[in-house]
This record gives sequence, structure tokens and C-alpha cells, in this order.
Amino acid sequence: MSLASYIGCNIELPINDDEYSDDSFYIGRCFAGDSELQKVKKYQFTNLYVYEVSSHWGIEISEYMNQETCAESKVKLLELCKRMDSYLEKGDYFELYSCWIGDETDKREGEITLQINNFDIDQIEIPEKTLARFEK
Repeated sequence: MSLASYIGCNIELPINDDEYSDDSFYIGRCFAGDSELQKVKKYQFTNLYVYEVSSHWGIEISEYMNQETCAESKVKLLELCKRMDSYLEKGDYFELYSCWIGDETDKREGEITLQINNFDIDQIEIPEKTLARFEK
């Protein structure tokens, strides 16, 4: 199984679905297919557009992750917020949700709201099945 991370937003984003990317982070498919994207959109998000964000593993920040994977997730989340900040207008937001492929319809285990440019990456936890809302 694979941990996938999805984002929902109300704007269309440039994606890299043409080929599997070796970049450390990109917006485009890696693990999820159309079915998973539709399910996560219906059951988890409030937004019009849903994308998988990838770096060959999902974003999960929790005390239960191994230290290296958690550190990588923190770098990915900061990069995601930087990119989304350039796309969003003041007052907009995006949502992030990570789960194992096939668990897109499962009940959320938590929710968190953060300001896109105003949080301490070392003081937050975003475990799997948590909806994180980032407001600009």
C-alpha cells in the first residue's frame, strides 16, 4: 500500500500528469487514479479541484513516523505552502488530506486550520486521515 496526499482548492493548478517525475515534489499523479481522486473529493474536501501531490510518498507529520520520513514531510509541506501561496489570493485556502490508497472514504480522524505563512513546522502534527486547511 502507498500513502497518498491530496489537495483541494478552488483554482485550477498546473499539473505534471504526462510522466512520472523524479522531482522531489510535484502536483500530479503518482499512486492515485481517477476513482481515488473522485472519492477523496466527495468524502473529504469542500473544493472544486482535487489533485494528488507527490514526492513518491505522502505527507504525514506525526510522532509515529520515522524521523527521516517525518523530516521529508515537513520539507514537502513547506514547499507545498510556498507554491500554493503563489497561486492563491488573499482570503483563499487549500486543503490537504493524506491517507493510504483505498482509504479515501474513511472517516476523518482530525482537522486542523493553519495560516499558510504563519505556522511553526516543528510544532504541528498532521497525521494520516487529518484534513488540514491552509488559509491565506
